[in-house]
Amino acid sequence: MTFDSFLEAQSFFLWSAFGIAFIMGAVANKTNFCTMGAVSDWVNIGDTGRFRAWLLAIAVAVIGVALLEYFGLAKPGEAFPPYRAGQFLWAEHLLGGLMFGIGMTLASGCGNKCLVRIGGGNIKSIMVMLVIGVIAYYMVNPFPGGDKTIFSLMFYDWIRPLSVDLGTSQDLGALFGGDAVAMARLVIGGVIGLLLLVFVFKSSDFRGGFDNILGGLVIGLAVLAAWYVTSNVQINADDERVSLGGYYQEWDMLADSNEGKPAQARPLSPQSFTFINPMAATVSYAGKGFDKSLLTFGVMAFFGVVLGSFAWAVLSRGFRIEWFSSFGDFAAHLIGAILMGLGGTLALGCTIGQAITGISTLAVGSFLTFFAIVLGSALTMKIQYYRMVYEEEATFPKALVASLADLHLLPNALRRLDKV
Repeated sequence: MTFDSFLEAQSFFLWSAFGIAFIMGAVANKTNFCTMGAVSDWVNIGDTGRFRAWLLAIAVAVIGVALLEYFGLAKPGEAFPPYRAGQFLWAEHLLGGLMFGIGMTLASGCGNKCLVRIGGGNIKSIMVMLVIGVIAYYMVNPFPGGDKTIFSLMFYDWIRPLSVDLGTSQDLGALFGGDAVAMARLVIGGVIGLLLLVFVFKSSDFRGGFDNILGGLVIGLAVLAAWYVTSNVQINADDERVSLGGYYQEWDMLADSNEGKPAQARPLSPQSFTFINPMAATVSYAGKGFDKSLLTFGVMAFFGVVLGSFAWAVLSRGFRIEWFSSFGDFAAHLIGAILMGLGGTLALGCTIGQAITGISTLAVGSFLTFFAIVLGSALTMKIQYYRMVYEEEATFPKALVASLADLHLLPNALRRLDKV
């Protein structure tokens, strides 16, 4: 995909993000693809259908990226965000994932689901999105009139020193491949993907569920398509093919003026879908008067998911205005949004951005984030259930211990509440 000018290449880059995300939003709405719902179904009623759909999306993305990278058609090693960075920020992935898992449970859905709900008429999700966006923005950008971010004030001094240097890359292929990294990535990605497919389709109930299969397949293919497009858009600069990011770095040499120059180079890198950073980018884009230099892949994906979901809601006559049912409902969503903004930024992504896009790069941090998100969400649901059933008797410590015992993370002998 080679274009004669930067503006043509960037336009294709951005509109591709919108188009793929539009399909993603429509299908997520139609199939009720929801990662928080997947954990809820599994924890509360033992139904693994939507969880298997999530795993199907991961399997498709992992296998696809392994093949594309091996044949030079995807560049996850140059990704934004840098999933494969040699510094393994294990504490940030673990804490961020736990916070995000708790937050998405309190706020009734992950970042992607929040946008799908907005498209379906859920006004309270607009509040959730705005809070996530503002928190995520100030996690990495200084407050007005200062040089401090939320991250520097709350986390940097104690959590960043815990990182572990894994060398040039933290992906499984680089860690275990020796001198044959490319082949190792292909083999490891293929094995993980195939094992996931075997597990997913082992369930006869899942095999008979069209919506879950469609949702998992389309979400996985959307992530894969984004990797392909963003890795292969190039510009013909004096008979030399240059990537968008490379052109930006050589702007003064290649461009005639600053017209159309983006604000940053990083958002021009190879990437796929994630939704916490794009919420921050969209809030910034709107707050700064819709400055075209701030229009990124993530912002276009944001609008694509919302409008795709809206289109399906209208076509299916499922568009419904929804507002908070009580002050308690508002407070839970507010706290959840704050935690998602903090946790999603800390962990470098969400249930799509890390658990599908990140895992497709085989990054160790992405696997850890996925585990932490599921754990945080499952624990929150368990605790809520115990406190609802036992009411005042179920203090938070008692409910937490009982929940950990239910998840086989503590011995049953320690519980003070009977299993429900």
